[in-house]
Amino acid sequence: MFSDPQKNIEQCGIQVGMEIADLGAGSGFYTMSAAKALIATGRVYAIDAQKDLLTKIKNNAVREGLYNVEVIWGDIEKVGGTHLRDASIDLALICNVLFQLENKQSAVAEIKRILKPAGRVLVVDWADSFGGIGPKPDVVVKKETVLEMMEKNGFHMDREISAGSHHYGIIFKKL
Repeated sequence: MFSDPQKNIEQCGIQVGMEIADLGAGSGFYTMSAAKALIATGRVYAIDAQKDLLTKIKNNAVREGLYNVEVIWGDIEKVGGTHLRDASIDLALICNVLFQLENKQSAVAEIKRILKPAGRVLVVDWADSFGGIGPKPDVVVKKETVLEMMEKNGFHMDREISAGSHHYGIIFKKL
């Protein structure tokens, strides 16, 4: 089974009023699930480098009556590239994105910058390449690599989530 954004979001412990950043929002499935989980409170920032995808996210949010979604054209691979304030986010989502990034280290630094003290980040990515499904083998970011990268950068693993048979899901907490 593929990764289900709604089920993954349900495992994050989202609370009313949280500020959430969906980094590399893409088609916005995680953005929309997080916005619904907030029950019309808080805010979800959908950040992506592709303006056309952001337009679709905003239009879908309005159509569904989710007025707590803001779209931001930004670069998650650059410190300051999300245009979010320092220590302003309760939960960052980086889902099915790591394998696409050239500068993973800068993306982790940006996550650390925007998260509040004890803020959390959900990382969901492909566990492997599955013969034409998912990323090519040479760009898969293994779970062990993510654990090491996050821990070296001031995060500790809070817990794993069930993210589907082709994905892993880990929630990290900012130290």
